This record gives sequence, C-alpha cells and structure tokens, in this order.
Amino acid sequence: MTRIGSSDLDVLTLSLGGNTFGWPSDEDTSRSVLDAFTAAGGNFIDTADVYSAWAEGNSGGESETILGRWLAGRGDRQDLVIATKVSQHPEFQGLSASTIAAAADASLSRLQTDTIDLYYAHFDDADTPLEESLGALDALVTAGKVRYVGISNYSAERIEEWMSIVEANGFAAPVALQPHYNLVHRTDFERDLAPLAEKHSLGVIPYSSLASGFLTGKYRTREDLEGAARGQAAGGYLNDAGLAVIAELRDIATAHDVAPASVALAWLRGRPTVVAPIASARTTDQLAALLDAVALELTGEEVTRLDSVSEGIGAE
Repeated sequence: MTRIGSSDLDVLTLSLGGNTFGWPSDEDTSRSVLDAFTAAGGNFIDTADVYSAWAEGNSGGESETILGRWLAGRGDRQDLVIATKVSQHPEFQGLSASTIAAAADASLSRLQTDTIDLYYAHFDDADTPLEESLGALDALVTAGKVRYVGISNYSAERIEEWMSIVEANGFAAPVALQPHYNLVHRTDFERDLAPLAEKHSLGVIPYSSLASGFLTGKYRTREDLEGAARGQAAGGYLNDAGLAVIAELRDIATAHDVAPASVALAWLRGRPTVVAPIASARTTDQLAALLDAVALELTGEEVTRLDSVSEGIGAE
C-alpha cells in the first residue's frame, strides 16, 4: 500500500479503471471484475461522470451507476478509495461553481455514497475563472461531500496558477495529478509535469497506462486493430518506435513469466512521483496481468533497457 500525495488515502499501487463499466463490459461482467480486484487486495477505483457517454445508447454516468450499485451491496465502503471526475458529463459541462455543485451531487447519487474520496477537475475550463472553480471544489470539501481534490489534463502553467490561488485563498490543496503517461507517451509528462508533482507533493495517478491496450502486445499489425473497441487509439502507437518497445516488453516479460502488460505497469509504478497507474480490465481474465504488476520488481538493467527504448516517445 502507498499514500496519495499529502493525503491520508492509502491505496494499492494499482488503480482499477472504471471506463469499461457499461462499455464494453456489461454490468454483470463489471461486477465480476470489481469483485476479483478487491478480493486480490485492490481498493482504489477510478471513474468519471462522463463514462461512457460516447457509447451508443449511453448518456453518461453509466460507470458510476454500476459502481454505485456494486458498492451498495457491500459493507466495506470505508476500505475503498473511490475517485471520479467533473467537467465532461453532457449535462454538466465545464467547471462553473454551479456546474461543479450539481455534478458532484449527481455523482454522489449514482455512486450511492456520502463522500467522494478523490474528485478531479477532469479537463481545464478556459471559460470559467480558475478561482471560481477552486472555490466550488473547496466548498465540497468543507461540506464533507469530497475528501480530496485532484487535477487531470491541466498544463504546467495552469497547475502553477491553481497552486497560487490555493495559497492565496486557503482553498483545499490538490493531492493528486492524473496525466497521460506510459512507456510510449513519456516526454510531455516527464519534462513539464513531473517537476511540478514533486514540487507540490502531488501523487501521480497515470491514465492510459497501457496505451489503450497497445502495451499488452496484442496489436502488432493493422489487422490486429480491426474490430477492437480501442483499436483506433492504440493504432497511433503502431510504428517502429512503438513496436521496439513491445519487443523489449515481451523479452522482459518472458524472463519473469508474466505478460507484457505486467512489465509495462511495473515500469510505470517505479517512476518518481507515481503512486498507482490506472488500468482497466474488460473481463476478469484480463485482470490477472494487471495484478501481477503489483508484486513485479524489475531489475535495474531491465528498467534501463525500457528507459532507453522508449526515450523521446510521446512529445507533442
């Protein structure tokens, strides 16, 4: 277990992504994945109010709803850390004070809980003064509806502005940063955001830790992408540099008798400031490789090999 930033939230060093709940995993499958994750010692679950509005027939909130019904049937809510996000739900776009207040209440209702452990501003809202948004988030903490606040998908400049506003107004300080970060998307985070995470004691919870499934090694040709739910996103990494990373992952995975995904997550777990990578499992069969990453310790030589083959990838 490890602690998220300056908070008192103790979590397993792997967060289960809830973006699959309601798409492409149905409710029964999602509940089975959740049961298996917690049975293995997992306690950190990440979702968002927008999941999965993009899927046909969905309107947003499906993931939170499934998670809430699962939570309602258990007696261990106090042992779980539930993270969700605000700004992208079709009915609650942006980060105005009124939107944040209404969206938080809607998330609490869907999750069937009194408190959100970690509440992220999902994407920056340039149309709302940052001070207004942070005041609204602080009000949720004061009211006991949110325990801690997090930042997701903000630029380095805006994070510094956020911290200045917190200091000037005495608002609740963020404890977590959720960036796009993985072996084939490194440069932007390491150059711009990692120094800020260290400076401000932000626990880093990377999303897209397996690059939309690319780092599992299952996509090696364009034909492999056909019909895959996340094939289009994974296809962006299908090039010489990406395949070189996959080759290294496969070699190291063989040495440890684990899956390439386990190695990719273990590498990410070992990065400075990283607390717990987020990874999703569409089925319980996919969960084993994710959980194997928690106990996997790479050698210094293996880390160096992965560092070298992935250096410079992911610059924008």
